[in-house]
Amino acid sequence: MIGADILLERLIHHGVKQIFAYPGGAVLPIYDRMPSHKIRRILVRHEQAAAFAAQGYSRATKKVGVCLATSGPGATNLVTGIADAKMDSIPLVAITGNVFQQLIGSDAFQETDIVGICEPIVKHSYFVEKADDIPRILAEAFHLALSGRPGPVLIDVPKSVQVEEASSKIQKKIKTGADFSFDLPGYFPPNDKDVSEVKKTAQLINSAACPVVIFGHGVILSNAEKELADFLKKTHIPAAWTLHGIGAFDPNHELSLGMLGMHGTASANYAVHNADLIIGIGIRFDDRITGVISKFQRDKRIIHFDIDPSEFNKIIKTDTKVCGEIKETLPLVTEKANELDITSWLTDLASKKSKWKLSTAVPGVLTEISVLEELKKLLDEDSVVVVDVGQHEMWAAQRCLAQKPRKFLASGGLGTMGFSLPTSIGASFSGCETWSISGDGGFQMNLQELGTIAQDNIPVKIIILNNGFLGMVRQWQDLFYEKNYVDTPLWNPDFAKLAEAYGIPGFRAKTTEDTKALLKKMKAHKGPILAEFVVKREENVFPMVPAGAHLGNTLLAPNKIIS
Repeated sequence: MIGADILLERLIHHGVKQIFAYPGGAVLPIYDRMPSHKIRRILVRHEQAAAFAAQGYSRATKKVGVCLATSGPGATNLVTGIADAKMDSIPLVAITGNVFQQLIGSDAFQETDIVGICEPIVKHSYFVEKADDIPRILAEAFHLALSGRPGPVLIDVPKSVQVEEASSKIQKKIKTGADFSFDLPGYFPPNDKDVSEVKKTAQLINSAACPVVIFGHGVILSNAEKELADFLKKTHIPAAWTLHGIGAFDPNHELSLGMLGMHGTASANYAVHNADLIIGIGIRFDDRITGVISKFQRDKRIIHFDIDPSEFNKIIKTDTKVCGEIKETLPLVTEKANELDITSWLTDLASKKSKWKLSTAVPGVLTEISVLEELKKLLDEDSVVVVDVGQHEMWAAQRCLAQKPRKFLASGGLGTMGFSLPTSIGASFSGCETWSISGDGGFQMNLQELGTIAQDNIPVKIIILNNGFLGMVRQWQDLFYEKNYVDTPLWNPDFAKLAEAYGIPGFRAKTTEDTKALLKKMKAHKGPILAEFVVKREENVFPMVPAGAHLGNTLLAPNKIIS
């Protein structure tokens, strides 16, 4: 067995059934051995798509996605997808080939120090020096990717290691299917709870008059949806959520306030701005949900639950903190928390929810909102919706196109345009109906993945909301730069014909009636299908918190602030 065999065998050992990859000279020994191993190859058309597809699989399944690329430009093309995974705490194993070891450092053809490049954007990087190390390194990589706060791990394998024969000892151990032990002396994931402040945390909750919970991705990563629901229902504390918190709690529950932040619901922003206690559960207090820090924190007590101790007091000064898996730590606080009598606070928030409803579709005008509202009627509870980045993403998030966790996938921290189409490829391997929603701008950043979808007959339902603009940037130019639309209007191809060129059924709708019929057609279709919806060109997303403002300055319309 050579290094390539060992790599593939151990991937299978760790439960990998498919790998999202692109061949090249520095990984040819691995490709040469692939037909002999039961692992499915998904040939992407660009390495960035391999990283996003692997992410989509991870996000939708709770498992580790794996991508593979060659050296040099193949490896550097993975960087955006790896960085995106790091920002959003997504488990990922990225494998790259490299030139022969004796050529390292000589600026050989397609040589790149991918380990050095990726150092700031991974949990850990490996440069494999001999074939015998591969089993241990893979065991460590999967452990690192999934344990503690999840994230991406890079493994760089020189071509010389791929063709090197492993020792008889290692080969024998691999053939028995044995696990390989490892020791990571410098890695201390918070498996042991720090619950020293649980009593103080419960006391702060029990004395609050206007508390609010903000929950996020950490709840979903910890599989703590039930524990969150138990806490909210016992205490009667209202809750808002981050973009990645969508699906962790019933959005239709009377305690639900909606998504928080720059394009969050007005009632959620109002609640957080006026609360006397904020309970952050599995969030990192990102600038998109806080606005101006001094205004966010004023006259408030802050409680923070997180698995990563580096997040405590990083942005917001906390009064108490509880470190560890939320699934384990939150019940300890629930047990000590009281059923709160905050009727006046809840009445006030219910009034605001009723008063500040989200805008709805305009009869007779095809808008992004009208398409999304029609789509929502057709989604099953297990349908996966993968959005790109921009206005449609915020409209979709506001309207909760998912009722369960891991069913609404978005690029949060990095905000990567071109995210949706390749990520939906990986998400479809969850076995659930998968919808990819993109704007006309973002779609064109990875449209070549139509080839991947067609070749493997991947049943992704592709929606393009075409307004002829880079919509979110245009909105800022409209509101803050006197409509100086520099480089935001787009000349676009005929997306329906483009799909057909790839052998995928393509359609276009320009009216609300055509939209209803076309979405039903997409729902019934068994294979990949694409539909372009030509929507109103200039429409702005509200509510909105302008940059440099605070949640109390949430705009309901260009000149209308919540009050």
